[in-house]
Amino acid sequence: MLPQSVLVFDIETIPDVDLGRRLNSLDQLDDDDVVKAMRTLRVQKTGTTDFLSHPHHQIVAISAVLRTAETLRIWSLGDAQASEAELLRRFFDGIEKFRPTLVSWNGSGFDLPVIHYRALKNQVASRSYWETGETDRDFKFNNYLNRYHARHIDLMDVLSGYQARAFAPLEEISVMLGLPGKMGISGSQVWDYVRSGQISAVRDYCETDVLNTYLIYLRYEYLRGALDDSLLKREEDRVAAALEESDAQHLKDFLAHWNRPARER
Repeated sequence: MLPQSVLVFDIETIPDVDLGRRLNSLDQLDDDDVVKAMRTLRVQKTGTTDFLSHPHHQIVAISAVLRTAETLRIWSLGDAQASEAELLRRFFDGIEKFRPTLVSWNGSGFDLPVIHYRALKNQVASRSYWETGETDRDFKFNNYLNRYHARHIDLMDVLSGYQARAFAPLEEISVMLGLPGKMGISGSQVWDYVRSGQISAVRDYCETDVLNTYLIYLRYEYLRGALDDSLLKREEDRVAAALEESDAQHLKDFLAHWNRPARER
């Protein structure tokens, strides 16, 4: 059986323009030129990539799938105008309320370190998330912070056997399993979408990423023996029903592009 509550999450980010401007003395440049300078400086430093280091990312969306015995919900935290601080507070409030098993794709390598830095900046606290057993013994040998504990399952990390050379993109594994994979936009386009006022499209895109991740997670639980054939089908049917009932076009599109395997009950 699955854990009592599961929270699959994903973040979308843009460059922290204010930080880039202050660090690099770029006061005379507008935001777009600051971002170009930040990326150029990053290439000069790494020699290979313009992808910014973790502290230089600002969170603009956090999307989630929450699965409990009674609930299956797919949504983005806050509304389109929510501040980064509000998104973080809502994320950690969910952890405090449900104490869920967190599930991600590359959450250990990207999403959670960015969340840590941005929570530090915005002064957003969470006792349960940071607990390692000092005040709650339930967290001593199973907490959110230890790479090999089960309160956070980074599927990319686990399925690769914790070998960086075996890491795979979410897109490739999703398509391999008949899932839609990336829909609409890509992470590299988020800055342009946010700048043009299309944050809702970014939130929709993030929601399709967490759906891909959740459906991979169900397969992972099948591998571990936590789900058998009938239970896996039941959980997938539950997702399909939620998508069918949704009024959101991107969720209906996800269902239409999901090549569901035929399974006997």
